[in-house]
Amino acid sequence: MTQNSGQPLPQPPVAKKVRTVRTHHGDSFEDNYEWLRAKESADVVEHLKAENDYQEAVTAHQEPLREALFQEIKGRTLETDLSVPNRKDGWWYYSRSVEGKEYGIHCRVRAQDSGDRVADWTPPAVEAGVEIAGEEILLDGNVEAEGQPFFAVGGAATTIDGNLFAFAVDNAGDERFTLRIRDLRTGELLPDVIENVFYGIAFSPDGTRVFYTVVDDAWRPHQVKAHVLGTPVSDDEVIYQEDDVAMWLGFDLSADRRHLVLGIGCSEFSETRLLRFDAPGAGLQTVISRDERILYEAEPFLLDTGAGTDAGTPQERILLTHNKDAINSMVSLLDPAELAKPLAEQHWATVVAHSDDIRVNGAGVTSTHLILSVRQDTIERVQVMPLAGLGTPAQGPIVEPVFEEVLYTAGVAGSDYEAPVIRMGYTSYFTPSRVYDFVLPTADQPAGVLLLRKESPVLGGYEPSDYVATREWAVAVDGTRIPLSVLRHASVAQDSTAAGLVYGYGSYELSMDPGFGIPRLSLLDRGVVFVIAHIRGGGELGRHWYDDGKKLQKKNTFTDFLAATDWLAGSGWVDPARIAAMGGSAGGLLMGAIANLAPEKYAAIVAAVPFVDALTTILDPELPLSALEWEEWGNPITDADVYAYMKSYTPYENVRAVAYPKIAAVTSFNDTRVLYVEPAKWVQRLRELTTGNEPIVMKIEMDGGHGGASGRYVQWRERAWDYAFVADSLGATELLPGAGLK
Repeated sequence: MTQNSGQPLPQPPVAKKVRTVRTHHGDSFEDNYEWLRAKESADVVEHLKAENDYQEAVTAHQEPLREALFQEIKGRTLETDLSVPNRKDGWWYYSRSVEGKEYGIHCRVRAQDSGDRVADWTPPAVEAGVEIAGEEILLDGNVEAEGQPFFAVGGAATTIDGNLFAFAVDNAGDERFTLRIRDLRTGELLPDVIENVFYGIAFSPDGTRVFYTVVDDAWRPHQVKAHVLGTPVSDDEVIYQEDDVAMWLGFDLSADRRHLVLGIGCSEFSETRLLRFDAPGAGLQTVISRDERILYEAEPFLLDTGAGTDAGTPQERILLTHNKDAINSMVSLLDPAELAKPLAEQHWATVVAHSDDIRVNGAGVTSTHLILSVRQDTIERVQVMPLAGLGTPAQGPIVEPVFEEVLYTAGVAGSDYEAPVIRMGYTSYFTPSRVYDFVLPTADQPAGVLLLRKESPVLGGYEPSDYVATREWAVAVDGTRIPLSVLRHASVAQDSTAAGLVYGYGSYELSMDPGFGIPRLSLLDRGVVFVIAHIRGGGELGRHWYDDGKKLQKKNTFTDFLAATDWLAGSGWVDPARIAAMGGSAGGLLMGAIANLAPEKYAAIVAAVPFVDALTTILDPELPLSALEWEEWGNPITDADVYAYMKSYTPYENVRAVAYPKIAAVTSFNDTRVLYVEPAKWVQRLRELTTGNEPIVMKIEMDGGHGGASGRYVQWRERAWDYAFVADSLGATELLPGAGLK
C-alpha cells in the first residue's frame, strides 16, 4: 500500500523497550511493551497520538473512498425516523431520530383504553417529522450530549404511574453511568444523583425506590442497591453483594413486577435469588444454589392450576429454564414449596423437554402465555404456548409465527405482562428490520395473528433482489461441518476473480445471527463476497457448539475460521489472493490467532478492540473482568495445562518472524472491556518481527469506549474507515456496473 503521490510511507512509531518478565508455572515470558499500560503517562498518550498520526498518513489515500462509503450509508438511511410505539402501562413510548442530529429523542404519548384489548394495544399512527398531539419528550440525547466528548444511555425506567423517569448517562465511554431522575409532571430533575452505576435501572412498583447495579474495582457488577428517593445516596441499601470474583451479578423485575429477580452466575452455572415486593421483610429466597452447578434462569409468576380446592385461585409457581440433565436446556415448572426439599427429591414438571437438535435460550410469561426463545438449525425462533394446563398432560400446543425466508432472525422485542400481543423484531441479511405484533393465540385464532407494524425504509433505490444469501458448509480439520452465510451481489460471476471478506467471532456462545446492515451493502456493491463463519465457540448449533470452542478446545475456533477461508478460496467466487478477515473483541483475538497461524491466506486483517493480549490480562485478576474470563478460557493462574494451552495460541505471545499482511487494529482509549494497551502492544510486536513490508496500523479513538465513538454519524464514519481499509487492500474500490445508490 503506497500513497497516491508515490512517496514512500512514513516510518511507524517505535515504542521504547522496557524489559518486564512474566513468570508462571516455571515459564518466563519477556514483555518489552507492558509499560504502555500506564494510561496516565504522558509518554503513553504521546505514543498513542503518534500511532494515530501514522495511521492517518498511511491511509490518507483512502479518504475519498471513506467519504464515498459514508455518503452511501447516509444516502440509504432515513435520517428523520421514529420507532414503533411500545405500550407500557398507560403510555406509548417511542424514539425519534432527526436528520443532522447524532442522537435519538425519547418520547411518549398517553394510551387510551376502549375495552377492545387488541385495539388498545395497536400502536398509534405516528409519522417521521410530525409531532403528535400530547407528545412528551422524556430525554433528548442531543441536548444531553451537548458539550460532552461522548454520550451513551445505559438504562432508563419509568414508574408505573408514569410520573418519574430515571436514566443513566455515560460521558466518557468507560461504561460507568450517572443516574438521574426527572419528574415528568414538571420536567425538573430531582436532586437525587447517583454516580458510577452500571447498566440496568428499575423502579419498585410503588415508585419510591430505584434499583441499580455497582461494579467493583475489576469492573465486575457485584452489588445491587436500592435508593429511596429523597434520601442521601450514602444511605442506599445494598440488596445483595456478590463476593465471588468469577461470578456476574444482575437484576430485573419479574414479568408481573411482583419480585425483584437477582441473577448471579457465569456461563457454566448460576443462582437466582428472589425478593418479594409484598413481603420485603422475608429477605432473599434462593431458588437453586450455585453449589448444584446448574445453569438456569427462574421466572416467578401466578398460575391458575385449575385443580382441586385451588381452582380459580392463581398459585405461585416458578418457571425454570435449565440444563439439569439437558445440555441444550429445557423448561420445567416448579412449586416453590419444593425448594424446601433436597434437589434430588424435588418434583419438576416438564414443560419443554430436552432436544439434541433444539437449544432453549430462555422462557418468559405474559398473563396468558409462555414465551419461548429457541434456536434450531442455527436460526433463532419465537414460540408460544398457553399457560392453561402448563406442566400437565393437558398442556396446550406450541405455536410459532411463520416467516417466508430460510435465513432470518426473529426475537421478542418487548412485551407487557397484561398485553394480548408480543412485540417482535425480525430481520434477515437483505430484509431491513421489521417490527411485528404477534396477537397471541386464542380459541378463535389458534395460530395467532402476525401483524406487520413497520419495515425500516432503505433509501437510494435499494432492491433486495440485487443481492443473494446462501448457506454453505466448510469442513474443519477434524471433519466437523461449519455453517457459513455467504452474501454477494447478484451480478458477481463465479469466475475466481472477486474479492472476499471472512468475518467471525466464535466465543461466549454468541451467535452471529442473520441481520440487515446498510454499511455492508457498500462492500457487496464493490463485488466483495462477504462470508460470515459460524465457528465453534459460538452458539449457532447448540450448547455443544460452544463447549467445543472454549477452554482446552479453543483452537477449534481458529481452525474453523481457516477452514471457512479455505472454502471461500476454493469456492470459485474469489481470487484466493484477494481475501481479507475481520473480527472484533474476542473476534479480535481470533484475528490475531489466524494472523499467526496462516498469514499467507489473507491480504488484510481488521481487528476491532482486539483481545490479543489475553494471557497477560487473565493472569492478573485485578484487571477489569479478568476473573470472569476463567469460565471461557480456563484459569491459567492455577492450572498449568491451561496456561500452556493459552500460551500456545494467544496472539501477542505467538507473533513470529513471518510476512504478515496489512493489519489494522482499531481501539478506544476508554474501553474497559478490552484495554487499549492490548492492541498497542500487539502492533509493536508485529512490526518488530514481521519479515514483510505491509503496513501495520493502529487507529485509536481517544474519546470512545468498547463500541467506539458515540453518535450515529461518527459511527458511520468509523464503519466507513474499516470497510475502506478492506476494500482498498483488496483492490475492490470501484462499484460494480449498476450497483450503488440509485
